[in-house]
Amino acid sequence: MDRAAEMIVVYTTFPTEKDAHKVGGELVEEKLAACVNIFPGMVSIYRWQGAIEKGSETVMLVKTTRGLESRVLESLAAKHPYAVPALIVFEPRSVAASYLEWLGNQTAP
Repeated sequence: MDRAAEMIVVYTTFPTEKDAHKVGGELVEEKLAACVNIFPGMVSIYRWQGAIEKGSETVMLVKTTRGLESRVLESLAAKHPYAVPALIVFEPRSVAASYLEWLGNQTAP
């Protein structure tokens, strides 16, 4: 299979649901993602600048293709409100052929 046609999922978090909706909508509008899923209400506990922090965040999963990976990551980094955003790429082990075809059609130039 063509690596560009393979699906990837990018995991990231945002400080607010509004931020996630804005960036997610732009990714879909720009055809960098076929779909984004937004999950508000997550609690994160992490170390930042030497202190333990705890706060609410919104998770976003970006469904796109391997061929768009670098463009998606660059776009997310440029639009993201965090100085150090979590940008983590997952490769699904398998994807339904009909879904993969839809994904490719939605991200085609």
